[in-house]
Amino acid sequence: EKLLSKGIHPIRIAQGFEAACAIATKHLETICDTVTVTQKDTSILYSTAETTISSKIINRYKKKMAHTAVDAALSVCDWERKDVNFEHIKVEGKVGGRLEDTTLVKGIVIDKEFSHPQMPRRIEQAKIAILTCPFEPPRPKTKYNLDISTSEAYNKLYQMEQAYFTEMIEYIQKSGANVAFCQWGFDDEANHLLLQKKLPAIRWIGGVEMELIAMSTGGQLSPDKLGHCGVIRTLEFGTTKDHMTVIEDCPNSKAVTVFIRGGNTMIVEEAKRAIHDAICVARNLIRDARIVYGGGSCEIACAQAVRNACHEVTGQEQYAWKAFASALEAIPIALAENSGLSPIEK
Repeated sequence: EKLLSKGIHPIRIAQGFEAACAIATKHLETICDTVTVTQKDTSILYSTAETTISSKIINRYKKKMAHTAVDAALSVCDWERKDVNFEHIKVEGKVGGRLEDTTLVKGIVIDKEFSHPQMPRRIEQAKIAILTCPFEPPRPKTKYNLDISTSEAYNKLYQMEQAYFTEMIEYIQKSGANVAFCQWGFDDEANHLLLQKKLPAIRWIGGVEMELIAMSTGGQLSPDKLGHCGVIRTLEFGTTKDHMTVIEDCPNSKAVTVFIRGGNTMIVEEAKRAIHDAICVARNLIRDARIVYGGGSCEIACAQAVRNACHEVTGQEQYAWKAFASALEAIPIALAENSGLSPIEK
């Protein structure tokens, strides 16, 4: 705004900022250091993640959180491509417990439970049928009214519906599956039949979670290939309605879940953001192992480099270069003021 008030055209300002940014970026390459990050030597990742979490509200548990975040990144890291796929990392939180109860699950945690309370809470050597279709009779695509005038007609309709549900359940069981995950819902009648046929099921699972489950268990969203995992278990949090489901010991460990606990929603959400930032830092170091020193030192060095280069240009662009340098200096000035120091003297 100050540059605009002086009558400098926005295009000239943008061009000046881009040129100053190029100088600062080039200077960063001369003052950076390169650290060693390999599959066998990842110690720098943990210390850097701790530094990242030190400025967060949850800094009291920075070591625990940093190790959890880095372990999550390393679990899904592709060392050949030097990249971390964030789609394979799920960060889930639940109010209750303490922050130190946060764990890394080598599998998927979903905020769902088995559809019937009498279904088993733990299934070992699970064979999963992944269903993306509604577990119910097909409905006409047009609007219709069904008139039932006698009890015989109602009983016939009821028997047809039961026969359809039974056929679907038997088809799933013939495939070898002993548990079903459905992206859509099913009514109480189907739920009762599932219990009778001893086929545990979970309904209303989100599309993203279904893809993660399919990837981690080796299953496909098709009737030809089942997913497999070592254990499916239910997590209980003290009430009958507060349950989550854990799918672990999967053949493909390239999908993990950071399960965060906290005293209230604000703490859980802040922990999620902190974990995400720490994972980003680990990912960036794996991609490019160059670092610069903190405390505003690199910003001061870049600001000085831009100011020294201001003598090479004349005219209105020089104002933009100086404004860019002043903006870089705002960070160390703020750090000095927050530390109780005089930014001018120190």
